[in-house]
Amino acid sequence: MTEQIYSENTRKIIKNKKIIEETLKVKLLSKENIIFIEGDAENEYICLQAIEAINLGFSIKIALLLKDEEIVFKQIPIKSIAKRRDMSQIRARIIGTNGRVIDTLESLTDCFIAVHNNKVGIIGSIENIKTTLYALENLIAGSKHASVYAYLEKKLVESKTTSF
Repeated sequence: MTEQIYSENTRKIIKNKKIIEETLKVKLLSKENIIFIEGDAENEYICLQAIEAINLGFSIKIALLLKDEEIVFKQIPIKSIAKRRDMSQIRARIIGTNGRVIDTLESLTDCFIAVHNNKVGIIGSIENIKTTLYALENLIAGSKHASVYAYLEKKLVESKTTSF
């Protein structure tokens, strides 16, 4: 079966075609901005997810982590959560000055986060994705950064005490 997906980063995908094909066990073909994926259904689905992640701004290396069954990719449309209409302001709240907010979120949640246009992408384990989603939804809705960090630090402590 063949799947296809539109990609804004066709050049990046074709440049890394061999790595993607070997890692995900699929065959990639491109025609303009459309990527055609051939392989078994599960590998095609993983490849579609990886290409969507790459389109959101994740590196090839991070997108290929989706090969692991424990790692999940989730997208959030900012407009569905935001009460405000100023999307650039909301994106700025998520990214922070020099990327400090996004770096802090990534380190506290053990997830990778990317912001592109009006979407936020998250790659991580299922448990960590839930926590990250909650934190991002609160940030987008207007919660203070300190409150979100405190919540994440509390969750981090809880997860460390339950793992022992």
